[in-house]
Amino acid sequence: MDYSIETSALDKQQTDCIIVGIYENQQLSPSADSIDKLNQGVISQLIERGDIKGKNSETLLINHLPNSSIERILLIGLGEKEKLTAKLYRKALSSAVTALKSLKIKSACCTLVDIEIKDKNATWKTRQIIEVFNDAIYLFQNTKSIKDPAIDLAKISISISDELAPEAETGLSQGIAIAKGMDLTKLLADLPGNYCTPTYLAEQATVIASNSNNMSVEILEESDMEALGMGSFLSVSRGSRQPAKLIVLNYQGGAKDSKPVVLVGKGLTFDAGGISLKPGAGMDEMKYDMCGGASVLGTLQAAADMNLPINIVGIVPSSENMPDGDANKPGDVVTSMAGLTIEILNTDAEGRLILCDALTYAKKFNPEVVIDLATLTGACLVALGRVPSGLLGNDDDLCNDLIDASETACDSLWRLPLWEEYHEQLKSNFADLANIGGRDAGTITAACFLSRFTEDYRWAHLDIAGTAWRSGGANKGATGRPVPLLSQYLIDRANA
Repeated sequence: MDYSIETSALDKQQTDCIIVGIYENQQLSPSADSIDKLNQGVISQLIERGDIKGKNSETLLINHLPNSSIERILLIGLGEKEKLTAKLYRKALSSAVTALKSLKIKSACCTLVDIEIKDKNATWKTRQIIEVFNDAIYLFQNTKSIKDPAIDLAKISISISDELAPEAETGLSQGIAIAKGMDLTKLLADLPGNYCTPTYLAEQATVIASNSNNMSVEILEESDMEALGMGSFLSVSRGSRQPAKLIVLNYQGGAKDSKPVVLVGKGLTFDAGGISLKPGAGMDEMKYDMCGGASVLGTLQAAADMNLPINIVGIVPSSENMPDGDANKPGDVVTSMAGLTIEILNTDAEGRLILCDALTYAKKFNPEVVIDLATLTGACLVALGRVPSGLLGNDDDLCNDLIDASETACDSLWRLPLWEEYHEQLKSNFADLANIGGRDAGTITAACFLSRFTEDYRWAHLDIAGTAWRSGGANKGATGRPVPLLSQYLIDRANA
């Protein structure tokens, strides 16, 4: 998709369709009012006839405008003006691009930057238009010999006044970078496990680094991890014929001595559960167990594309978790890089086993903060559904900053407690700690486990099990979350 900023008058623009807004009280947006006056009140006539009420996400296409240079007008309902929130704005944008996809329209001009939303400027609104539109046109075709019909829509211009053009240009560059990062994240996650292996993820990280002058990559092999004492991580990969990789991307956009933000993403390219084998139904979706790692790669690519003036390190421990004669067994005890011994009570709680060594490794970068993200627990999906990702951490300021970023990005978080009482569930008679804490509070005890390896720095954990992909049906596939959240957090840090 080609995105651009357009400052010329609406009746002078070369486009197949102009998108304008209408409120539920049938009040027109500034652009809708302007077009209405240019076209003998055609929009007002349709409103009076009752063809559109202005409810949020309602759409109406005007496809014949005699004696006008404008070919089509797409009216988008915004709901009540006083109640229009950031999420309702995005919902209206989603309805707009859905309507365009069903039509043979190749280009459109979106005027919805002129819509007033509390505390949201032209930068934010421009970025949301790009993120929402780009998300809607994503189409996975990589493993299909019979391709789905192509979407005609190829060009979106965003109409803006001259005085707001600089703000919109910033939103344009941010939106394109974040949208591309989401596309990469979704593509990697949607690829099947026989395509997207740990080696393939490492190759993609190398490509990302090669496209930026400020980024380097290091790929640690199993022999390197063995030398570092990563017994917990390596115990997971023992059951797989695919060699594990520890992927490290280092983006140096800030001062050389500036402490980096470290992002750690779980990269299980397929999770069968190991000896604690998962049920067969739905196991195909376990190719998505690397969405945390994919999101780290997508976020690093977005940060580089935005030339953010900060330092960022991305760490992706990547492996498969398979049943095999050499695989972990329930009751085994392994030794982590931190020296803590772990009793494996369930081999399907493997994500924390690879993350704990990666989190220990993160200390070598002297981080400002560390944020890990993982499709870690089904318990998070049960507790929070698919709207927010779970947030836990050992630093209130960091967690609050992430929540602020999530609200700006409309990529929701909900914080859960990390109290001492929950650590009791991880006690083991045979090791320093167990890798599961029972059925109660599974998301929290998983984070408690990780917290034992993050005591030397400020740390937050994002459980994205409910938000990283959609299950079943026509919409099945990766969502690209939490790339918008992480990108906003990094933008906020850069601006600070």
